[in-house]
Amino acid sequence: MERVGRSLLRDAAYERLRAAIVDGTLEPGLVLRGDDLAERLGLSRAPVRDALGRLAAEGLVESKPQSFTRVTPLVERDVRDAAAVVGAMHDLALQSVALTGEQLDRMRAAGERFAAAVRAGDLDAALDADDALHAVPVLACGNVAAAMTIERFTPLIRRAERLLWASPHGERSVRRHDELIGALAAGDRRRARAVNRTIWGHIHQGDDSAAE
Repeated sequence: MERVGRSLLRDAAYERLRAAIVDGTLEPGLVLRGDDLAERLGLSRAPVRDALGRLAAEGLVESKPQSFTRVTPLVERDVRDAAAVVGAMHDLALQSVALTGEQLDRMRAAGERFAAAVRAGDLDAALDADDALHAVPVLACGNVAAAMTIERFTPLIRRAERLLWASPHGERSVRRHDELIGALAAGDRRRARAVNRTIWGHIHQGDDSAAE
C-alpha cells in the first residue's frame, strides 16, 4: 500500500480547516495555533502551516508576523465585494449556456433539496444544495476560469449566508431558484441573467438582510 503523499495531507488540512471556518466551528477572530490545529487534525505542523498559507491567500485567515494568526473577522465590505465577483462569474456563465433536460433536472432536484433544508433549518444541507444548483450552468458553459473564481471567493460569502438562511429570507431564495430554472428551461438567457443579478445583487449593493 502506498503511503499518503505530503500533497494529499496539505489538501486534507486545507479542506478541513476551510470547512470549519465556513461553518463557524472556527469563529471569526479566533486565534489559530498551529500545534493545536495539528493535534486536532491528527497531522504534523507542516501540512497545517501550508493550509493556513492557502487560507490566508483566500482571505479566510490573516496573520501578523511574530504576533498572531487568526480567522479573518466577518467584514461587510469583503462579503459584498466577493458577492459582486461571484455574481459576475455566474452572469458570464449564463450568457451562452444552453442546458439539457438532464441538467435542468439536476437543478430542480438541487432546488428541492435547498427548499427542504431551509424549511428544516439545516444550513449545511442548504449550502450544499445551493452550490449544486448554481454549479450546473457554470460547469455546462465550460469556462474554467469562471468556475475557479467562484470556488475562490464563495467561502467569503458563505459565513454570512449561514445567518441569513435561518431567517424568512431563505424562502425568497427558494422562489428565485425557481425563477432561474424556469428562465433557463425556456431558453430565456436575458431573464436568467436578470434573476441571477437579483440573487447576488442584494449582497454587493449593501442590503445584506435581503441576501439570497
